[in-house]
Amino acid sequence: MSDRFRGTYTVMVTAFDADGAVNLDTQAQFTDWQIREGIHGLIPLGSTGEFLSMNAGERRAVAKCVIDAADGRVPVLIGAGAEWTDDVIANCEMAAELGADGVMIIPPFYSTPTEDELFTHFSRIADATDLPIMIYNNPATANIDMTPPIVARLSQIAGVDYIKESTKDVTRVRDIIELCGDRMSVFGGIMGFESFVEGADGWVAVGSNILPAASAKLFTLTADDQDYDAARALYRQILPVIRLVGGHRYVSASKAALELMGFAMGAPRAPRLPLPESDLVELHAALDAVGELIECVD
Repeated sequence: MSDRFRGTYTVMVTAFDADGAVNLDTQAQFTDWQIREGIHGLIPLGSTGEFLSMNAGERRAVAKCVIDAADGRVPVLIGAGAEWTDDVIANCEMAAELGADGVMIIPPFYSTPTEDELFTHFSRIADATDLPIMIYNNPATANIDMTPPIVARLSQIAGVDYIKESTKDVTRVRDIIELCGDRMSVFGGIMGFESFVEGADGWVAVGSNILPAASAKLFTLTADDQDYDAARALYRQILPVIRLVGGHRYVSASKAALELMGFAMGAPRAPRLPLPESDLVELHAALDAVGELIECVD
């Protein structure tokens, strides 16, 4: 396994059964399918994995399930974000104990930390874990924007080596690379193809829950082969799915699509609701548009 994370990483949906309990059998099957389809890495317990709607025992069980099912075939980064620094450190300890390859950490999402508070927060975490850290910039959900100058400061912390940059401003990728050099590897969050063109080393994707093979191929065509015409054509093919799982539907639409593909992922947990019937037409249209790229579960 490469020492440096790169490629398309799926921020994974969490499977629940019909009663709303965590479904580890389906989670393991989904993990194996993702890897067999060619995904480059996996991130359970992110926002798409509903980590804020799960208790500590459930989060540990899901993390262990994915790590065990992956069995070293691809890197597994565990979503370890929390509001209290000590809770993040505990999450990192759990991830390390279970054999994770790294952690992804969103900033405290209620307290609106200052730049100095962010630096202290991530410094304490990095001092407490040997796992590589991917910081996660998502101003829409974290209530704080880690701009490129702030990221440049955070990149001075040993162990803070990656960022998931989840704004639609792809100039952020350019600016982070310019300011940080080889201290920080950038993964696009929302904008995958566009981030690759700007030099990103990867993509933390929601749509790859549904299209792992195509999402991984998009990275290879762009970043490795530099075949921009082929990459752009593939990107246009998968755009209906990327748009389907964008915005507030990222959990509900992903789960609804996976149900149609043979994975019993269950409904989202409250306060989220299942995908409304009014969106089902768009769901079916998106899946029909990419039908030839979908490999349903056996």
